[in-house]
Amino acid sequence: MYAPLPAATIRTQVTVPLRFPDGYATTARVFSFDGLVDGREHLAFGLGDWVGARDRDGVDGVAPLVRPHSECLTGDVFGSQRCDCGPQLREAVERIADAGGFLLYLRQEGRGIGLYPKLDAYALQDAGLDTYQANVALGHGEDERDYTVAAQMLAVLGVSRLALLSNNPEKAEQLARLGVTVTESVPTGLFVSPANAGYLAAKASRAARTADRPFVA
Repeated sequence: MYAPLPAATIRTQVTVPLRFPDGYATTARVFSFDGLVDGREHLAFGLGDWVGARDRDGVDGVAPLVRPHSECLTGDVFGSQRCDCGPQLREAVERIADAGGFLLYLRQEGRGIGLYPKLDAYALQDAGLDTYQANVALGHGEDERDYTVAAQMLAVLGVSRLALLSNNPEKAEQLARLGVTVTESVPTGLFVSPANAGYLAAKASRAARTADRPFVA
């Protein structure tokens, strides 16, 4: 069983046109929130026919497509090739716009350790550690992200069941513990470059280890 989540409320919602460097464009309904447990400025982007996808959902319905995407300033904004975050964000926006659903943009830089520590971790990676070993060497957990705020956001948006756009089994596990029904996990693409091959190999190894853990509904 899970403890009831503190109630959040929608603070503001506005329509924002989006355009990516490759020319892809769409429109999003962007939501901000009050009452999120960590007090950070997380956002939800309603994409495509998000209203229809949410309202059609039911026990036998097709759940809206949702991606919780953790902020990556270097990858999302500046196009860093050290990770695959920017391409995953771009892919997710188009796929969710086509299907109808939400992108949750979570302010959890560096898998939750923050921007400056992430850059410290980059320096350790340059010295030979992988991305998870570097976080641990800095005194952090391998992955400190907490999806409680994602569950709060989904609750106030009226989403209790979703198809999860992610390759990370831990996201599904945490959301399930928080009372969100994950009807399926939809894999994202693989965006490999010479600069991020080691990073992606470390992520694949950890994802395999995470998937072996008992699943708690």
